[in-house]
Amino acid sequence: MATSYISRTQSANGSGKLTISVWLKHCEAAEQLVVTSYYSGNYWGDLRFLSDGAIKFQDYRNSYIFQLQTTAKFRDPASWYHVVVNFDNTLASPTGKIYVNGVLQDLATTNQYSQNETSSFLTDYTLNIGTYNSGSNWNGSMADLYYIQGQVYEASTFGSTDSTTGQWKPNASPTIDYSSTGNNSFHMKFENASNLDLDSGGNNLTFSTTGTPTQTSDCPSNNFATWNTLNGLFSNSIQSNGVQNGNTFVASTASNEDRSFGSTLAFTGTGKYYMEFKVGNLGGGVSIGIGEVDAMQVLLNQTRSKFCNNAKGYAYLNSGNKEVGGSGASYGNSFTNYSYIQLAYNNGTLWFGKDGTWQNSATISEISAGTTTNAAFTGIDTSKQYFIMFNGFNDAMLEMNAGNGYFRTTVIGSPNNPTSGDTSAKFKYTVPTGYQPLSTKGLNV
Repeated sequence: MATSYISRTQSANGSGKLTISVWLKHCEAAEQLVVTSYYSGNYWGDLRFLSDGAIKFQDYRNSYIFQLQTTAKFRDPASWYHVVVNFDNTLASPTGKIYVNGVLQDLATTNQYSQNETSSFLTDYTLNIGTYNSGSNWNGSMADLYYIQGQVYEASTFGSTDSTTGQWKPNASPTIDYSSTGNNSFHMKFENASNLDLDSGGNNLTFSTTGTPTQTSDCPSNNFATWNTLNGLFSNSIQSNGVQNGNTFVASTASNEDRSFGSTLAFTGTGKYYMEFKVGNLGGGVSIGIGEVDAMQVLLNQTRSKFCNNAKGYAYLNSGNKEVGGSGASYGNSFTNYSYIQLAYNNGTLWFGKDGTWQNSATISEISAGTTTNAAFTGIDTSKQYFIMFNGFNDAMLEMNAGNGYFRTTVIGSPNNPTSGDTSAKFKYTVPTGYQPLSTKGLNV
């Protein structure tokens, strides 16, 4: 929602209870607003991520009357976090809580309400999802938002631990009272692509949308790869506002240096995986490929060299060459601004395509079969794990589609899906048979 938000004006509600439950995948080390109840600069309440990854839940009415802040930091751009906050100021000793992935958090700030104190969350203010009052604040993904006045629900109402994986997961149909007081309570699933501000709760509230929020297949039950902003040199390697659209878009710095970027998820050397990219701006040069995790971790955190200068980095360059360990060779067609690049990996063999055509005379049937004759690289160590890699030089930009169905905010029309496994993934071009997106479902096929 980087340039979009959803809002409505609430009706007054005298209740002293509130619960907010939401799944979030935040995408940058910056202060970001999730939900606010706003009247003016002197009267507001909000739920936000701080720049250091702490979560804050607070109410300001000429001064702070309620503040809770976690001691733990939640900074992983690869993870979906389930955040539940609540308070009950009808009690003699009012209490407020923050849960993350079902765990009640220790709090660095514990300024609680006074009994029956007026709350900005329970008055006739403008409720905003994804912003403070106007403009752009939330740069990430959001799912399954509950805003419930008049009730205190714990995290176990909305989520539970999977008995097989041990991971925290959403409860499909929690029992919620939407009408106990005020008729301001709602549930947004964000699952209707043409109507993302649809209230699926019992009150059927009407919201206004500013901008154009985009729906993605990336969700708590299926997490897709993006560019990893936690790489040590990342913050020094991107332009201002150079990471956008849920970290699927990156713009490298305009300085005359090679800067490499890696994906949040890695794939196993024994699998079959497919990815797509769109070159936003060629700049001084673009390299796209894969890199062995151990080797790339060192490069991404300590050096500024091109990833394919490393013996464990394999790339297709905009010149049309392929390159590994700093050694290049002729391979395919050159590419430039707005070219689409495909990548297919199968058990130690790597192919690249441009604008739907596989390079070096490779065919989709031989890629599906794993025939190595026309591949870019063979003999890649299958005992290792690999990141998707991008190197940009002098104002280069690249858009990633790991299967979530978008290049930046442009939805893929008439998408192609994998033939098996994670068949919900959406790509521009035909996916070789048996290949998977770089997603948690794809990794578990």
